[in-house]
Amino acid sequence: MTIEPSRFDVLIVGAGHGGSQAAIALRQKGFAGSIAIVGDEVDPPYERPPLSKGYLAGDKPFERILIRPAAFWTERSIELLPGRRVVRVDADGHRVETQDGAAFGYGQLIWATGGSPRRLTCSGYDLPGIHGVRTRADVDAIMAELDGVTRVCIIGGGYIGLEAAAVLTKFGKQVTLLEAQDRVLARVAGAALSTFYEAEHRAAGVDLRTGVTVDCIERGDGAGLAVRTADGGAFPCDMVIVGIGIVPAVEPLLAAGAAGGNGVAVDAGCRTSLPDIFAIGDCAVQANRFADDAPIRVESVQNANDQAMTVATRIATGDAPPHAALPWFWSNQYDLRLQTVGLSMGHDEAVVRGDMGTRAFSIVYLKRGRVVALDCVNMTRDYVQGRKLVEQGASPPRDRLADASVPLKELL
Repeated sequence: MTIEPSRFDVLIVGAGHGGSQAAIALRQKGFAGSIAIVGDEVDPPYERPPLSKGYLAGDKPFERILIRPAAFWTERSIELLPGRRVVRVDADGHRVETQDGAAFGYGQLIWATGGSPRRLTCSGYDLPGIHGVRTRADVDAIMAELDGVTRVCIIGGGYIGLEAAAVLTKFGKQVTLLEAQDRVLARVAGAALSTFYEAEHRAAGVDLRTGVTVDCIERGDGAGLAVRTADGGAFPCDMVIVGIGIVPAVEPLLAAGAAGGNGVAVDAGCRTSLPDIFAIGDCAVQANRFADDAPIRVESVQNANDQAMTVATRIATGDAPPHAALPWFWSNQYDLRLQTVGLSMGHDEAVVRGDMGTRAFSIVYLKRGRVVALDCVNMTRDYVQGRKLVEQGASPPRDRLADASVPLKELL
């Protein structure tokens, strides 16, 4: 049965960081029209980064990772429409349809759906005991099984896989981590940082293998599983966690005619090619000045929030400066806090500040002589001061850049 549509001045699809921040910023900017957030989860908006860190570790209860208390949304007349997934966008009719047959009209649409965990395509990918890490329900399912788990096999050596390995190792689990590329963090960091984290995880007891491709997953002895690799290896385990990236959730927009592919294309104001439709966050492809203006997707809370502010300002005031924020990221593993600023992709030089053996150091990435990014491990001062080097594209002398006793602010 088709339900008669409701209409909102601004309809936000996606209840993550970007969608939530867009609604919050609209009210902060004085927007008085009706706002609704459609989310495919039943929970109110919450933070995702803690899922593989504090929430999985049990250090943060769910209430502490809520983006805002439940009453906040009611007090600001922001309607939450949970448990609904948009399956069709009618760009000409300015309405969307959800999987339950509901329809919602809009004046302006903000698409902030992020993505879903990329799934394995090998046989056995859907066996019980195989988990992703993207939602609260994903992590709750992992936690519900942990008491009966001794051995965990993690597939993927990005942030999610490494953070999960750190938490599960602390729980006393036997952890094997398999990465298809020749080093962990290959997409987001240089070789020196990869080598450092590989050594840290191995020292903590993780059986970390690189250059290993999963061939299939089979039922093992009893209720267990076995991950088989293309080189003939077999890794018995009780649980498998898959962290091999995300697939941007943009199918309804692309089907409606939006430009894009691996994400939906947006301009500097986060506008798609469809009228009155914006896209923000992990699902948006945008030219980035910190990547030589290449169109890329930036998967970070900071990017989602900054793009949300750009869109909210434009809707509320009719104008907004183009989105050009400096990307930054973070990761907690064991007692190591990694803070990254800038984009190191395509760098042609890397300078290490400090002694990596002390577990407090920074790596400065350069491209054509200019600073493009920093990875700072337990070095918050370098992270804070290094932002300006990236923003200005500074070209400091290498000897002073490598000298950890020289504050980075002196090199501007």
